[in-house]
Amino acid sequence: MSHDLASPALSQSAAPRAPVLVAGAGPVGLVAAAALADAGIPVTIVEAERDLPDGLRASTFHPPTLDMLDRFGLSSILVDQGLICPQWQFRDRKLGPVATFDLGRLSGETNHPYRLQCEQWRLTRLLRDRLANNPDVRFIYDARAVDATQTADGVTLTIERAGGTREQLSGSWLIGADGARSAVRKAAGIGFEGQTIPELYLTCSTTFQYQEAMPDLTNIAYISDPDEWFVLLRTVSLWRLLLPTDPNEPEEVMLSDARIQERMQQVLPKAGDYEIRHRTAYRVHERVAERYTNGRLLLAGDAAHVNNPLGGMGMNGGIHDAFNLAEKLTAVWQGADPALLGRYERQRQKVARDVVQQQALRNRATLNQRDPEVRRASLEDLRATAEDPAKHKEYLMRTSMIASLRALDAVA
Repeated sequence: MSHDLASPALSQSAAPRAPVLVAGAGPVGLVAAAALADAGIPVTIVEAERDLPDGLRASTFHPPTLDMLDRFGLSSILVDQGLICPQWQFRDRKLGPVATFDLGRLSGETNHPYRLQCEQWRLTRLLRDRLANNPDVRFIYDARAVDATQTADGVTLTIERAGGTREQLSGSWLIGADGARSAVRKAAGIGFEGQTIPELYLTCSTTFQYQEAMPDLTNIAYISDPDEWFVLLRTVSLWRLLLPTDPNEPEEVMLSDARIQERMQQVLPKAGDYEIRHRTAYRVHERVAERYTNGRLLLAGDAAHVNNPLGGMGMNGGIHDAFNLAEKLTAVWQGADPALLGRYERQRQKVARDVVQQQALRNRATLNQRDPEVRRASLEDLRATAEDPAKHKEYLMRTSMIASLRALDAVA
């Protein structure tokens, strides 16, 4: 990897210009590509997989994200394919609902006063379809970004094919939307400090209908317990169960049918086995990149920040990055001072540190609290917040990410 710690002095070359390169065809990379393409900017998208990934990853869309996707005409399609969730809640594992939050209170603040449960792969396919007939957009699959260099006038991205052969692509700018292990971030010499959460997160998807067995269960529920907390998320066809897991447990045991059935029966005992459609375990990090830009190398999404999934802010924050970055990069492409990209970094890095990461950590602390008195006080505070109309709405404005977006104008 090259480590160009000093950004070169950027020049604004005369046309014709090389395309903007985008490493990663997840939601973040494709939103950025679509916004740039709408402005008439040529884009080349590089994806490591042979097709768009279709794993069961993020599935929660927050209200302002849907507002942003309205500009592409995609939110209504996602709503048709997903599950509208106007309410979500914190519960006590033994006592049931503690605080239920009603996103309907955000009517007038957003066109979408609800969370939408819809798999992220549905969005990436819609974006690809939207870009498919644009002659200025090129997709390159089965090509992993491995290195990048830059000059005052452009960038070179090295990609590696499945057989190990390498090629170089020339571009005017490079957006690294290539995930937490971002090769673009490493090539830019940007640090990624933070912490690794001690437990693994195990997710299982099942056809079992929890709402029929658990009284007053909302489609999104965070269940607190001093011994083992968990999260339940409903999609159109499945429920997803997230469980914290001892990282010392061997993976072949952790993901075995017997162990998963045992743990799911502990969550909710029932006759017979659970039907499992999907299972995965992953390590969780809380990290924010020291910088989001280095010259013509730009970071967005997981390449710039990662956090635990409690609150559904990772993908949403990444999509917000993509719109912000594309807006500023479009202005630079059209002649604005490249220093404008520094404001992208200041705005989005502040959100990642002060809002996304802190809310995700607060959610984990609430669920994971073992001290009886501290836990009782925390849950009581949530209950009081839900019961006070003004605090209820303020809490929703923050957790739905509307407040952080509105605060960005104050970041110079």
